[in-house]
Amino acid sequence: MLTKQLADEIVEQTMIRLNHNLNVMDTNGMILASGEEIRINKIHEGAAYVAKTEEVLWITEENIAEWHGTKPGVNMPIHFQQQLVGVIGITGNPTDLREIATLVQLTTEMMVHQSLISSRAEWKRKLKELIFEELVSGEPLSLIVKERLSLLEFSTISPFSTLLIEFENFLPSSQRIIEKLEDQFEKNTVLIGHSQLNEVFILISGMTEANLKKKLSTLLPTLKKDSFVRIGIGYSARSLDEIHYSYTTAKNALQFAQPTQHLIYFEDVELLALLKRNTSSTETTRFSNRVLNGLNEQLKHSLSVYFSSNQNNTIAASTLEIHRHTLTYRLRKIEEISGYNPSNFHEAVLLKIALLLDEK
Repeated sequence: MLTKQLADEIVEQTMIRLNHNLNVMDTNGMILASGEEIRINKIHEGAAYVAKTEEVLWITEENIAEWHGTKPGVNMPIHFQQQLVGVIGITGNPTDLREIATLVQLTTEMMVHQSLISSRAEWKRKLKELIFEELVSGEPLSLIVKERLSLLEFSTISPFSTLLIEFENFLPSSQRIIEKLEDQFEKNTVLIGHSQLNEVFILISGMTEANLKKKLSTLLPTLKKDSFVRIGIGYSARSLDEIHYSYTTAKNALQFAQPTQHLIYFEDVELLALLKRNTSSTETTRFSNRVLNGLNEQLKHSLSVYFSSNQNNTIAASTLEIHRHTLTYRLRKIEEISGYNPSNFHEAVLLKIALLLDEK
């Protein structure tokens, strides 16, 4: 239905180019907006007839007595997606209006279409954000949430995956980015919206882990064109009630990963998250300082690359761009200073944990 605000805008914008008074009526024939303010909020019988029949009505000096509260001119139906939403009326000599009437009708319908499409899109966006907020709250899901999901025709086929996309800065064109993201997925399988000012959530249904990784490999380059982004991927949920856990793990993925990382799966930072959440910062600092005592930044970095290379000397040396003998020397130096051998499983575990805590 037409709103008073939209009716005022139609009258204002159209009368700038039209040397005639314009009236916009609702489907009951009530004048919502007019170039003649005295006529606003009054019933226009001609418009009421057009709303009922959806036919164009020309009012002339000859038939004006049949239509109370009218003036000579034309009244035409306004449609949106084949549904009557109002009536547009132009005051003037019908002979003079013949050439412009249809153009005014089409222009009005275009304005209505643009406004209502935008309104529906905004309503849908807010509904998605409201639903997501309820799904991740951890509270028992109400029937209303499930009805809203049905209203959006969102597929409730598991698994459910939560992605959080963190942009370096707030983007004025964020709505365009959301629309671009929606185009990357099958219809009705995603809810996308803002969870924070510079953060966008994506809730995906029915996508396997393998397909999700493929999708992310194409998604990340697209997003990086607009801004520096980090994407946190939480554990999959088997039901709607578990989505809050998927969201929490995606949030932790962003929190505990390195700031320079673009794509972070929670499983890659899970150990650090567990340690950080369950141990005081004083205790973790003492532990990392004790284990890594005396190691300079070069040795710490070499050790980190060594562990990232699955303790493979050849790969680690290549990554560090040093000779294998140089790496061997550094590993021996690490054992000499710290007292822990990076090649020994149990001692390597302690070194790895200490590195993780030291990096944070």
